[in-house]
Amino acid sequence: MHTVLITGGAGFIGSHLTRLFVTKYSQYKIVNIDKLTYAGNLENLKDIEHSPNYEFVKGDITDLPFLRSLFEKHQFTAVLHCAAESHVDRSITDPLAFVTTNVVGTGCLLQTAKEFWKDNFDNKIFYHISTDEVYGSLGKEGFFTEETAYDPRSPYSASKAASDHLVRAFYHTYHMPVKISNCSNNYGPFHFPEKLIPLCIHNIINNKPLPIYGKGENIRDWLYVEDHVRAIDVIFHTGKIGETYNIGGHNEWTNIDLVKELCKQMDLKLGRETGASEKLITYVKDRAGHDLRYAIDATKLKNELGWMPSLQFEEGISKTIDWYLNNTEWLNHVTSGNYQNYYEQQYDKR
Repeated sequence: MHTVLITGGAGFIGSHLTRLFVTKYSQYKIVNIDKLTYAGNLENLKDIEHSPNYEFVKGDITDLPFLRSLFEKHQFTAVLHCAAESHVDRSITDPLAFVTTNVVGTGCLLQTAKEFWKDNFDNKIFYHISTDEVYGSLGKEGFFTEETAYDPRSPYSASKAASDHLVRAFYHTYHMPVKISNCSNNYGPFHFPEKLIPLCIHNIINNKPLPIYGKGENIRDWLYVEDHVRAIDVIFHTGKIGETYNIGGHNEWTNIDLVKELCKQMDLKLGRETGASEKLITYVKDRAGHDLRYAIDATKLKNELGWMPSLQFEEGISKTIDWYLNNTEWLNHVTSGNYQNYYEQQYDKR
């Protein structure tokens, strides 16, 4: 029996994780806190918002008095920490926002958990969900392992690296029962359309340009989001305290090849002439400090805990496109900003 605090549970990965835990573990009490900034969307969780083992609380992880009152009320036995500023472009424009949320926010959560668990860490878990971007950039060969030295290149990845270090410091200094996972790029339903895949899907639907940084040669390892949260579930329940696990999709694609595959499938699904969507590709100035390649070696996770991704990219992207085409109302709400009214409509009146 756990009372679980999920932070950032209205975001992309967080909403999938919240749904999984609420529906799979009816004996757990799940409390989701989210500040509901631009990427937090309660419409992502409409299907579970009235579940008896679920509660949403609007709040900020950098607010220590708020966190202390929440821990006092619910007596959490576990934290699943998803909340983060995550878009690299935004971190280049406003780095201090990333330091505040990702570093200070993580520190506040760790401190609050330490205070309330009072060094009695039996049956307690602080699980920190991180990114492969903390490792920096790879050349054409090689993979990130759990032993790869950190070498972050953007304010976003630097802030996530700092938060990882804080979590490990609390483990070594206070024996906090922590687990960390570092994951490759995710894709799937409910992804905020500033990221590459949902942006391209939205723009193809509306015949708008598809902006590609540089020559599109940057390489990423892609993982379907439901596979990611399934891995988190496995690590949460069977992973070793104090350990780090890399989660990868075994699906490396250059950005340009990925977008061309997306265009091909979109043409088929929209009944357009082959090659029509590819004509929308537009090359733009490369992002500052753009890492060339990320690739995860998830051997430890496979060998120790038995997890592997269930979908290859072509199948996963087909499912993702179908979801967006069948949920145009969600997409329209997000792109118009109307999704931000959902909290007031559903929660403020209660």
